[in-house]
Amino acid sequence: MTARDELRKLLIERSVRLGDFTLASGARSDYYIDARRTTMSAEGQRLVGRVAYAAIQGHGLDPTHVGGLTMGADPIAYAIAHVSALEGGVIDGFSVRKSAKGHGTGQRIEGGLPKDARALMVEDTMTTGLSTLKAIDAVRAHGAAVLGVITLVNRSEDAEALYNTQGLQLISLYTGTELLAAAQSS
Repeated sequence: MTARDELRKLLIERSVRLGDFTLASGARSDYYIDARRTTMSAEGQRLVGRVAYAAIQGHGLDPTHVGGLTMGADPIAYAIAHVSALEGGVIDGFSVRKSAKGHGTGQRIEGGLPKDARALMVEDTMTTGLSTLKAIDAVRAHGAAVLGVITLVNRSEDAEALYNTQGLQLISLYTGTELLAAAQSS
């Protein structure tokens, strides 16, 4: 079984829930994916790092940094950073807060993102892609270049076009449809 197959199995076991849900976008859905139940587990960290790092390499991207909106993106970004170090590359992680801290340094971006960074944005479960656009705006305002977006699960049919208008590549490791079908058949 490949790492991608193992990660899909773990997502279905730990993260995919069938039922009636209201998503962050406000849309209703008959399934919910709580990716953090997978990405914050030890096995999930091992697998998501390997699968995402391989996808980044396979798409020819050469980021110096990887990150996104804090909480959902954090474990994925740090798993990628860890695997990059094991593989001889260096992709550092960072986090973007929803708003700047009201104390200390008042930063919105944590993790030492330099102004000359080539950043790849991360999302755990994408529905509209709009929340990642806010993080992209913050990273660009900071002075770093954004190369694209990688999402663990893409529930959207419109996100790729949305990011293409921004000149960004979207890498989706899995689709919501793919995981839903697998969950319903298991």
